[in-house]
Amino acid sequence: MSKEITSKIIGQLKQDDSFSDWWESAEIEIPFFDNQKLAITFIDFEPENDKTFIEEADQALMNFFKLKNENRNSISDLVYKNCTDFLEAIDFDEADEPLRQIEDYNEIWDFIEPTEIYISRRHRRDNDIYVQIVCECDWEQEHGLQLVFRQGKQLTRISSQDGHLTEADAYDKPDEKDELLSKFK
Repeated sequence: MSKEITSKIIGQLKQDDSFSDWWESAEIEIPFFDNQKLAITFIDFEPENDKTFIEEADQALMNFFKLKNENRNSISDLVYKNCTDFLEAIDFDEADEPLRQIEDYNEIWDFIEPTEIYISRRHRRDNDIYVQIVCECDWEQEHGLQLVFRQGKQLTRISSQDGHLTEADAYDKPDEKDELLSKFK
């Protein structure tokens, strides 16, 4: 029998049947994606071991829900760079031509489909709460795209879906050497 937890921001989350430390909400409108509805899942969370997680996750969600289309467009250049870096690293494929034809960076969002949002605590260094948006994208069908926001406020990582919340964690380097994370305010 699954259990439930309650977020003041997104309501009831039900415990996943397969992963006891995953808790999933109903679909919620996401302002960052023009109110597209997505489920939000708290991951790596054991209520008995992390008494402040829900409160901190709620604060991160409040921050994240303040981000709108304009905020998304403000990071379009970074998403576009992720796309072009990938395209430059692979053999030419005619199917990628629409991506190469992009003139306005904001057009990159037409090639991205958000699928899930995870909220988790980084288990090293800052031990902060991160909002991780998992997306499918036309240029990287195998590993997709992830956008990670520290405290739900600010983009601190953009990469393929590799499970790491920061570049510092992914490449075992100091936080201050992580370009986006080190700019967090």
